[in-house]
Amino acid sequence: MHAEPIIASPYGNATIEVCVPFPPQINSAGIWENKTSPSVILDYTLPRLELQMLLVFLATQVVHFFLNRLGIPLLASEIIAGFILGPMMLGRVHGLESILFPHNSGLEIIDTTATFGYAIYLFLVGVKMDVKGAFKTVKTAKMIGILSLVSPLVLGLIVCKLLEGKNESKDIKIERMAITIGESMTSVPVISILLSELKILNSELGRLALSSATVGDLASLIVFSFISLHEKLTTSIVSTLLSLGAMILYVLVLVFVLRPFMFWMIRRTPEGKPVKDMYIYTVILLAFGSCMYAHFFDRSPLFGVFIFGMAVPDGPPLGSALVDKFECFVSGSLVSLYVTTSAMKANPMRLFTDPDGVKFSAIVGVVAFMAKFLVTFIPSYCKKMPLKDSLAFGLIMTSKGVVELSIFAGFSDNKIIQNPSFCVVIIGMLLNSTIVPILVKFLYDPISRKYAGYRKRNIMHLKPHSELRILACVHKPENVATLIGFLNATCPTEESPNVVYVLHLIELIGRATPVFIAHQKGNIATGSSYENTIMAFNQYEKNNCGLVTMNAFTAISPPNMMHEDICTMALDKHTSLILLPFHRKWLFDGSIEAEYNAIRKLNCSVLETAPCSIAISIERGNASTKMSSSSYDVCTIFIGGKDDREALTLAKRMSKDTRLNLTVTRFVTGEASENNLLIDCEQQHFVNTDER
Repeated sequence: MHAEPIIASPYGNATIEVCVPFPPQINSAGIWENKTSPSVILDYTLPRLELQMLLVFLATQVVHFFLNRLGIPLLASEIIAGFILGPMMLGRVHGLESILFPHNSGLEIIDTTATFGYAIYLFLVGVKMDVKGAFKTVKTAKMIGILSLVSPLVLGLIVCKLLEGKNESKDIKIERMAITIGESMTSVPVISILLSELKILNSELGRLALSSATVGDLASLIVFSFISLHEKLTTSIVSTLLSLGAMILYVLVLVFVLRPFMFWMIRRTPEGKPVKDMYIYTVILLAFGSCMYAHFFDRSPLFGVFIFGMAVPDGPPLGSALVDKFECFVSGSLVSLYVTTSAMKANPMRLFTDPDGVKFSAIVGVVAFMAKFLVTFIPSYCKKMPLKDSLAFGLIMTSKGVVELSIFAGFSDNKIIQNPSFCVVIIGMLLNSTIVPILVKFLYDPISRKYAGYRKRNIMHLKPHSELRILACVHKPENVATLIGFLNATCPTEESPNVVYVLHLIELIGRATPVFIAHQKGNIATGSSYENTIMAFNQYEKNNCGLVTMNAFTAISPPNMMHEDICTMALDKHTSLILLPFHRKWLFDGSIEAEYNAIRKLNCSVLETAPCSIAISIERGNASTKMSSSSYDVCTIFIGGKDDREALTLAKRMSKDTRLNLTVTRFVTGEASENNLLIDCEQQHFVNTDER
């Protein structure tokens, strides 16, 4: 082993000659290492990388431990941790920089690791993006999505022209153009993360923001690709045409070869079964191959992997399998590493070395923020959206995050923008990620506003001979028979019919945007996961022709937000009863077959926030056999209180069915008076009362 000197290069204000061992050593000799010089272990690549990653995660978690209590998101903590570990603070400590980030490797290895993780993150973002949904969104979302890109871009270019100097170099013009482009972007993953943290992802405002951001993201992808091609045309027409042809060929192969190949994988996977690991590994290898292909034709590898991710069918089974396998590790570790290492490259101490660049970056950042805010706030307010909601919507669309950070970090690595301008951008993101969530949380609270002045509905206060509106929630196919059996027992009549709203709840996996589907009768997608469920309830409606009206919906949302879909629908449809399946499933011998904690948490959340009465259906037998019989028994246990009176009112409605034999059992104390033993004179005409 020998050390080979590297050409002397400027580093800061000095010229340093750096030597690296050749061939490079990755790991140490372990317990056989030279104990007389323990610091030699840091000359090896792997131990230093592990120590660097440990410091990054430790600094991030310590900072977030304190800032999280103030409601400040993780992104701000990661940026601050980068400033602490960077040249502004710990990087200035004598001797520490040479140990942790020496000149022969610096941030290159940890930066490569972080960039690798970010590439997988972008791939998953593409997988979860609903490209088709962008073309199905309402006109307002399309208009806002396009304006949120075009307006800051145009105004930024105007600022470039106004601040242009007489003898301005080409490098400065390119830098200012790059800053304008980066500040004009609106990205779906950033807005999705913000909405998830604020727990408004599946709210009306959240759906509009995601739809607008998806349109803006696709528009920015097209616009910036053309800008990049235009810049290349000024250097070489041949290489530009070659790059354009390669990208067109790449897209055609994705659409007509690789995407059908992935649908073939899905067809080969039995329904309800996980995708084979071989298919997962094949898709990942193709994703890395797309990186290499894009890089070979002078395009960003991140661009290639993102486009490939968009070609992967979202949702189960393939998209959800990819997200399940990689998202936790990538989003929880590698993306955090990427943000912190990117912030470490910024040196706020150098802000005063380029006052013109700092001034321009600050002005363009403010102009882009205001332009994006106004073009989202004004149209939404003109469309009769409440003032506070419009303000919150405008702030959401201005949010910045890891995607914008990666763009500016790439500009900085390629020397397109200078470090002072990069520092201004990073500080702007820090302020944005800190202030915007707090303001949005203050302005938009959908739950409290929905229930303001609202009087809770129930069965007890229904007028005689009025229709009973029921919201029946379905998680799994085995819930259907029990729910239909209960609905049959409610005894709909011509004078008091049932209006049933069936809500099929599906966990949001492998998608970024929640989906809410209102199914049209006779127009159900064949082979869909909800086809059999809706057909069963359609048959229930036909069996009770004229007595039951059924409407079917499907909500695809995160488990911790499903209760908002349920309560919002109950509120909008004026239901008097929500019917929920129990979280536990038994076998015929009485043993527990399965227990679903997610359903249990959902039921508890609905119980806390529901605008009407709630019934939880517990199946301990064969519901289809029991409810098809000529008669069946129902028992109501009455102890006292509003809940029991509500149950008794429902039992009264059930007793109108001649097939039903109803028994009401009331538990009373021995000191109760004779008057207290009477439940209701009218009810005693049709129920058998067993008092104990």
